[in-house]
Amino acid sequence: MRHRIALAAALTTGLLALTAASATAAPSEVGKTASGDARACADVKLSGALPVPPAGMSVRQDVSIGPDCTPVLGPARLVPKAGPAVNAQAAPAAALVDRQVRSWSEMYDCCNIRMTGLYTTSDWSSDGTVVTASSTDATQQWNREPWNAGWSLKSSDKSADCVANCAVSTNVANASFSYQGIFDPTGTVYANTHRSTVALKADGTASCTFEVDLKNTFVGWNWQRGCE
Repeated sequence: MRHRIALAAALTTGLLALTAASATAAPSEVGKTASGDARACADVKLSGALPVPPAGMSVRQDVSIGPDCTPVLGPARLVPKAGPAVNAQAAPAAALVDRQVRSWSEMYDCCNIRMTGLYTTSDWSSDGTVVTASSTDATQQWNREPWNAGWSLKSSDKSADCVANCAVSTNVANASFSYQGIFDPTGTVYANTHRSTVALKADGTASCTFEVDLKNTFVGWNWQRGCE
C-alpha cells in the first residue's frame, strides 16, 4: 500500500508539472504553406517535466499538435520498464546508492514516423548528503530518406554544472536537426531543436525536463517523451 501511495504521489507531481508547462505557437504564423496546406503551424515551442519512476518502471507521455496549433497533452503513463525485471532493494541510509536514469524526446510526424530524437543516460552515486559521482551520455537519432535526403543532425552538445560532491547534478543535452528532402528541397522550412535536462539528486531521486522548438510543424505531429 505504501508503494502505491508513493507511486500516486509521484505521478501527481509529474502531472502538475506537465499542466503548468508552457507550449506556444505564433498565431500570426498559422496558415498555408507554399504547398497550400492550411494545417501548418510555425514557431511551436513545447516544454514539460516528468518524475523519474521507481526502479523497474517507466513513465511516458505523448503530446500532439492540435487543430489550433496548441498542444494536446496525453496522460502520463506508468508502465513496466522493457527488458529484464529489476529488483529494487532498500539500501542503508549511510551506504552509497548507485542509480541510472534514461530519458528520451522524440518527434513523430502524422504517419507515426520518427523524425528526430534525443536520448540521455545518466549514472550517479550518492550517500544521502551529496552526489558523490555522476556522468551523462547523450545520443541522437534522425530519419533519412532515399537519395541522401531527409533529416540531418546540425549540432549537439551536453554540459553539467557539477559532477561530484554536490547536492544536485544538473545535466543538459541539446540537439538541433535540419531537413532537406522530398517535403522541402530547399532545406529552409523545417528544423527541430531538442533540449533535455536531468537533475540527479543526493537523496537518490531525479527529474527530467524537456523542451522542443519546431520551426514549422503540422497538425497531427506527435512529441513522445519519457523517463525510466
